[in-house]
Amino acid sequence: MYGISFFILTFVPNMQTNIFFTTINTKTNMKALLAIAVASLFCMSAYANPGDGDGDKNDLTKENVQPTLADYFSPVSKNVAKPDAKGFIRRWLLLEPIDKPNRSNTVFTDTYIRENFSQQYFPGQFTDIPTDGKTERVGEQELKWHAFDATRYNVKLFRFASGLEKQVYGVLFWAVTIIDSPEDVSNVRLAVGSNSASMWWLNGEEAVILSGDRRMVVDDVMSGRLNLKKGKNVLRGAVINGPGMSDFCVRFIKENGEPLTNVSVTLTK
Repeated sequence: MYGISFFILTFVPNMQTNIFFTTINTKTNMKALLAIAVASLFCMSAYANPGDGDGDKNDLTKENVQPTLADYFSPVSKNVAKPDAKGFIRRWLLLEPIDKPNRSNTVFTDTYIRENFSQQYFPGQFTDIPTDGKTERVGEQELKWHAFDATRYNVKLFRFASGLEKQVYGVLFWAVTIIDSPEDVSNVRLAVGSNSASMWWLNGEEAVILSGDRRMVVDDVMSGRLNLKKGKNVLRGAVINGPGMSDFCVRFIKENGEPLTNVSVTLTK
């Protein structure tokens, strides 16, 4: 029986090249040859189009293009905002990051979070509704509030800070939004994911705390049962991170397990 020897080059992401030699019987093993050739092409295609890892790289269509603020946020429109189809809240007032150095996120215990988040960093921290462009004096920093609609379900605070050319590590972010409900809604739960630790308040009362060094996971922690009153309900959050990619996602879950979507989201009280 005569055979033909072939070699196949397959590329792997670490830039090494593997060479495979095989002998194919020309009369009986043409299917095997075809399978090897297809597998080789698949490997080369996978190398040419690697996975995105953290979900940001594939957002960009050109190599070596740095993400911009507009890739993740858009100015608040005049249209009435509602949660998206899965209930995630995308319209927020975000304060530029407060300098809060931490070399590790392992310090973010419940005690640490409550002690540090209860400090007054700026006047009206738990009572005022800021406006777009308002400035706050925090120590030596002069920080500005920004009204944005997030283009994704998760609000990418790291990209918010880097897009404004602010520090991205060792930071504390504050976020405010208002949920306008057409009726009283009982027994909802606030479902939050954040990177890293965070704490959230509804109408001035603590709703949920996420402690420790954690990545952002959808519905990572849920609050106990909460009540939304008819009209406007103020939701505040604080997210802290040492090293890492800061972001969060927030939605309300109804008692039947479905996301709450029949409310409006506004930034004025």
